[in-house]
Formats: sequence, C-alpha cells, structure tokens
Amino acid sequence: MKRVVITGMGAVTPVGNNLEDFWKAIKSGKNGITAVTRFDTEGFPCKMAGEVKDFDATEYIDKKEARRMDRFTQFGIAAAKQAIADSGIDFDTVDLDRTGVIVGCGIGGMETLEDQHSALLNRGSSRVSPFFIPMMIPNILAGQIAILTGARGVNYVTVSACASGTNAVGEAFHAVRAGTLDIAFTGGAEAVVTPLAFAGFCSMKAMSTQTDPETASRPFDKNRDGFVMGEGSGILILEELEHAKARGAKIYAEVVGYGASDDAYHITAPAPDGTGGALAMQNAVDDAGIAAADVDYINAHGTSTHHNDLFETRAIKLALGDDAYNVKINSTKSMVGHLL
Repeated sequence: MKRVVITGMGAVTPVGNNLEDFWKAIKSGKNGITAVTRFDTEGFPCKMAGEVKDFDATEYIDKKEARRMDRFTQFGIAAAKQAIADSGIDFDTVDLDRTGVIVGCGIGGMETLEDQHSALLNRGSSRVSPFFIPMMIPNILAGQIAILTGARGVNYVTVSACASGTNAVGEAFHAVRAGTLDIAFTGGAEAVVTPLAFAGFCSMKAMSTQTDPETASRPFDKNRDGFVMGEGSGILILEELEHAKARGAKIYAEVVGYGASDDAYHITAPAPDGTGGALAMQNAVDDAGIAAADVDYINAHGTSTHHNDLFETRAIKLALGDDAYNVKINSTKSMVGHLL
C-alpha cells in the first residue's frame, strides 16, 4: 500500500475564484450568498444562490474553446490549472500513463441542456449545436483535464448526487494507494444555477425561501428552512508520497482513510436513525486505522434542511459515540451554499 498526499489545490467558488481568496474568505466567515443574477426569479419561491462572481473563463481557456464548454467544465478546468500551478508539477517529466483523472459531477451541463432544448423548440433541429452532447455530459470534465495535461491513466467521473466530489476523492485515493497511479486529479465541479434546476429543487420544497442572504443558509440552526444552491469547483492533486518527495513537492496533507455507504432508504431523505452516514464514517476510521477519538474536525454535509441536519447529527453520534461531543463540526454551506 502506497501513502497518498495532497500536493496541489485549486478553487472557483462563490467567495473566491482562487485558493488564496477562497481560504481567506472561509476563515473570515465571508458570505457568498446573494440574490440570483443569472436569470429572472420572478415567479420562483426561491431567490437566493451562491453564484460564482466575476469569473472570466478566458483567463484559463482559449476563447473559442471556452465557448465549447459548459460553465461547469470551465470552472473545473480553471481549478485544475490552478492546482497544476500550485503543485509545481512539470507534466513533461512525469509518467503520463500513470497520471489519471477521477472527478465528480452530479448533474453536468444543465445550462447547455436548457439552451439547446430552447434552440430545438424555437429554431428547429438544425440549430442544435454539434457540441451539445460533449458539452452536456458530466464526464467531459475528466476528459478535458486529460486533454489539458496529457494524462492517459484512468479517466472517469463519479455521479452520486451530493457525494460525487467526495466519492471521486476517495476513488482517486484508492487508485494511488493501490499503486495504479502516481498522480491523480480529483475533486468536483457543478454549475446548475439555471431556471430548470431551480424550478425542480423549488418544487421538491428543498430550498430556502428566505430573501435575506445573511440568513438563507444556516446549517444546524433551529430556524433553517432549506438549502441554498451554489456553484463552483474544487480540484486536488493527489500524489504518491515518494513520488512527491522525489520532486521536492510541497505537501499539504496526507489522505489516510475513505469510507462509503448508502442508506438504502429513500430517493431523497436520509435514514432517520443515521445508520447510512454512520457506516461511511466508521468505514473511513477503520480504513485509516485510527480510533474515533482521533477525529478532531468534521466538515458536515450540513445542508440547512431539517432532515439532513437532524439525521446527520444522529449519524455522527452513532459513529463516534461519546467522542462526538469533543469534535469540532461546522458546514461551509453557510457561506458558499450547496454546490451539489
């Protein structure tokens, strides 16, 4: 078993379009939630979103190529380029056959889907873009990162709703730890602040109807009334420890355990007793070879919905027992919203 470390990071978020700005904003408690600007919310019961602001794709991507990418892919490529620069990796000197891409995306090119469906209905089939399909499919992000870097190793996208990005990190961790990859791009991207996606989540009664951005997303607060949709991307570079040390890489952290499970309960609601989430946490602790008492921080899913926050709390207590009361817990969705 190989040891796995993080050597590069990039971020495009509602509170900052690069790693430094994002981290400063998170530490200071900056709120990136505002009234929706990407479309007219007249008639929508939900008005707030965590939108990425002042993002210029052409800072990272050729203008012509950017037009052939959905917004979620643009975010992912920008974050990947940031991670490359942060890592200091020279992709002309590494084994590209042992460099892979495993990233997460729950929905994919929703904005492209809506635009092209409108073109079909209003202007006919001949006006549907030949780039429609490759712009829309979720796995295009992994493909574009591979084209960018020349990575020829394993390449796919995990699609598991809100867990997509975390599942991607876990699978990339397993690939490097097993010795099949030296380097893996991982993380996730999403951009579905669009009328159709908003309408769907509003109809599910899942999103907050607050109109004050300061109180719309408040995980674990007794007055929470739903999640606030966000968008953005976070990309990590995972690297085998000795490979990283050999090139003198900056090492942020070591990844030591990963756990995954499912509730087998309902299409949207978590299991009320928290057993599904607890199993994933217990699996991660066991995989890492540590004890529950060794866990000192949990970045909770913390969606600001009644059922998630209640049942997730039960899951943490079930997984960690009495040690749960000594762990620091918060949810960054209070500042960036739910990036799906």
